[in-house]
Amino acid sequence: MWRSDDGELFRNGAVEVGRTMTGRQQACFAGLLATLVGLAGCEGVEQVQDRFRDLTPYEAYQESLREAGLDGTALGRDWLTAGRAAVEAAAPVSLPFEEEGFITPEEPGAMAYRISVGRGQRLTAEVQLESGEGIRVFIDLFRVPTSEDDRPRPIYSSDTAPEAFVHEPWRGGDFILRLQPELLRGGQYRVTLKLEAQLAFPVEGHGMRAVQSVFGVDRDAGRRRHDGVDIFARRGTPVLAVAAGLVNRVDVTNLGGKVVWLRDPARNSNIYYAHLDSQHVASGDRVEVGDTVGFVGNTGNARTTPPHLHFGIYRRGEGPIDPAPFLRMPSGTLAEMSADLTLLGDWVRLRTEGIRLRSAPGTRAPVIRELGQYTPLRVLGGSGEYYRVSLPDGAMGYVAARLTESADQPVASQVVASGESLRTRPDLGAPVRATLEFGTEVPILGRFDGYLYVRAPDGFTAWIQDAAQQQD
Repeated sequence: MWRSDDGELFRNGAVEVGRTMTGRQQACFAGLLATLVGLAGCEGVEQVQDRFRDLTPYEAYQESLREAGLDGTALGRDWLTAGRAAVEAAAPVSLPFEEEGFITPEEPGAMAYRISVGRGQRLTAEVQLESGEGIRVFIDLFRVPTSEDDRPRPIYSSDTAPEAFVHEPWRGGDFILRLQPELLRGGQYRVTLKLEAQLAFPVEGHGMRAVQSVFGVDRDAGRRRHDGVDIFARRGTPVLAVAAGLVNRVDVTNLGGKVVWLRDPARNSNIYYAHLDSQHVASGDRVEVGDTVGFVGNTGNARTTPPHLHFGIYRRGEGPIDPAPFLRMPSGTLAEMSADLTLLGDWVRLRTEGIRLRSAPGTRAPVIRELGQYTPLRVLGGSGEYYRVSLPDGAMGYVAARLTESADQPVASQVVASGESLRTRPDLGAPVRATLEFGTEVPILGRFDGYLYVRAPDGFTAWIQDAAQQQD
């Protein structure tokens, strides 16, 4: 397994590189990183770190294909192309999201999803693949860079399907999750993605509705600003540890009254609790999420206000930051699966004209194109009431499952007027499976782009040119 913690990118990257560099090289590298921090911030640091990291399991597998000469074969090229194409055309899904699908071993394939994760949010991804023992499945999470000229950067990479993994980016952005089995392998998969707040809520039995004073508002007639949020609750309500960490200060001050400082090493930050009625911890105590650190009060300069907790987050290099995004639970519910998953891998067709192929499941997703009646589609996956499908020309997207029907029964028939080639795809350059004799009648199962999807006399399905459109 290979991982890069985006939240600790600068610190972890410097340590890892330092293991293989001389002292002088380390000094030069540290200086370069410091320069980039000043010039370009996190993006510049990531660009440099990306050059020095180890290969991900996926990249190492690519190298093994090249060393074996398989990257020059048609199958090897198709596998590499499928991985790149999946990232470039990742479906922009809204979370929470779940999809079940099937990747065929004989046709190299990959699935990818584009996800927006806001600052303070935690992404949980669960990937399952039923493919038999010993099968390598590459799971890769990439950060999408701000520049279109820069490539996506690996954040998490594994060659086995874990039960679940969690990523907490310190800064928000777009990410791409890709799933791809090794060459000549496939199986049925399930991907579940959801967002949560990175921190637990600090006042027992309360939520964001209890926040009545937000970050950044003026205090003392504009002489200072509010460097946290105020959470109002009854006096004596337990105040809780929002993260596992070390209590590094318990004090009484004029401004904050009875305060507690908690060091959160996972996010390289310090948590500040103020105006407590009493403290329940001592300096040096280690706490877990949900442990009581004190009780709501109005000590310090809050003596004239109702009892509340002043809650703040401080990070070296940034100072105070808005706690609200780290506490607010994202809205949304997981769509109930209603698409018929028994059709995974099968061909269906559209019932009517003008059905929209979308880039993601949902009526708000961008429209890729409009499709005609009886267009054949191969079902690759299901999400809620939508199918993820591939068109006969290889394009992929989502259509509402209720707008499709089985492609087993013919919608019409056609008599071949002259020798007609049965092709594997609706394309004159596609391989020919057989040639029909004059006068042969074939049942028509679908239509697409000047071709007919038909059942040959021997029972297999193939494509012939649509004689009616040729005459037009």
